[in-house]
Order: sequence, then structure tokens, then C-alpha cells
Amino acid sequence: MTISSIIIDDEPGNIATLHGLLKEYCPDVEVIATASNITDGYRIITQLKPQVVFLDIEMPQGNAFDLLDKLLPISFEVIFVTAFNDYAIKAFKYAALDYILKPVNIRELKDATHRIAARVKEKNTNARIESLLSNLKQDNADVRNIGLPSSEGLYFEDISNIMSITAVGNYTNVFIRGKQKEVVTKSIKEFEELLPASIFCRVHHSHIININFVKKYYKGRGGYVEMQDGSKIEISARKKDDFFALFKH
Repeated sequence: MTISSIIIDDEPGNIATLHGLLKEYCPDVEVIATASNITDGYRIITQLKPQVVFLDIEMPQGNAFDLLDKLLPISFEVIFVTAFNDYAIKAFKYAALDYILKPVNIRELKDATHRIAARVKEKNTNARIESLLSNLKQDNADVRNIGLPSSEGLYFEDISNIMSITAVGNYTNVFIRGKQKEVVTKSIKEFEELLPASIFCRVHHSHIININFVKKYYKGRGGYVEMQDGSKIEISARKKDDFFALFKH
């Protein structure tokens, strides 16, 4: 299956480089047009209706997020090609969106296009983009929504509703207030890096907890906690100090 794509970047050299890399290493991705600003980008996207847009962030006449806001609802996949700040990259991860850092790494490019080939069939891009735009309007500490990828698709949840996360092999069980657990295709390490450390603590190599749902702590070498849903979660001895530090503010 050939995937139609558009490249939007304000630097002609960047467009030429990415176009060349796609042609050589990602032959299933066909570049049908390019643009160097938001106005032209909007025009060719609405006219040509590509399946994928490779999108720079900072450009003349606005940025990538302004463009996406104008195009809602989004019917195409997006791969951000960026040298943007850490917070924007974190926002991409929250929304389960792909990004490639400049200068473009061939392996990252190939991996991103392989993932996109599967996502083109899922048709849930608009939910991802809406989550991204919503999070970007918040302060860094107030990011709310996170995309939880599963074998069935993508589920979005307010992070304040996540009670705990348990590693199960290459998957994680995410326990959500008032709902059944979600089996998620994201590692516990990814959650640890992404979720705010002010309320989420990795208390064990297999467990992350939201301290707002801790009901009681039981003493022991590391001890364990009882959560509000009645579950009991072990705290490793080496994580005990980290856990108690969150309650001293």
C-alpha cells in the first residue's frame, strides 16, 4: 500500500533532505506536494487530502498547532519533524503522536512510517490531535489527557483518574477510577518518564501509584499500601524514601 504524504517546512533544504530520505528508505511513502508556510500548507492539505503530513513546528504565519487547529477535525496522520522544546515532545508522547528530531535519523524515520502505516487504518488521529492541542493549552504541570494504546486502538484518559499501573511482561495494566483496568501496550518505564512525579511514584519495579488514591500505609522493610479500591501494592525498600518524600510538601 502506497501512503500519500505532504511535507511542510519553512526550510527548502529540510524539505529536500526529508524527501530524499523517504524516497530511498521509505518507498511506500509517496510525497505528493510540499509547502513552506502555514497558508500554503492549509491549501494543499485541503485540496489533496494526504494520508500523512510531515510537519515542522515553527514556520512563517504561525506554527504547526495553529494549522492543525484550523484543520479540525483531522483526517490524516501527522509526523512532527522538529527541533522543538522538551515540553512539546512530552505533549506528543501524551497524545501518542509520532515525532522525529532534527537532524532526521534514518532509523527513527523508518520506525515512524511503519507505525503510521498501521495507524492509517485505525482512523483515530483526530482524537490524538485534539488531545495534543488541549494539553498544549495547559501549563506544563497541568497536562490532563494521556493516550493509552491497546490492541484494540487508543483510549484517552484524564491522568488524575489513573490510580495505579502494574507491569505485566511487555504490557501494563492501568487501573482507572470507576472503570475496569486497561491493558496497555506501553512499558512501565515509559509511564514513569511521562507522568508527573509530583503525584505518581514508582514504588516497585512492577508498580506505579497515584498518591492521591493511597488509603493506608502498612509498615515493613519496604511496607505496602492499600489503595482506595482495596488493592494492596508492595513498596520496595529502596523506593520507600521516594514514596514518603511525596507526602512532605
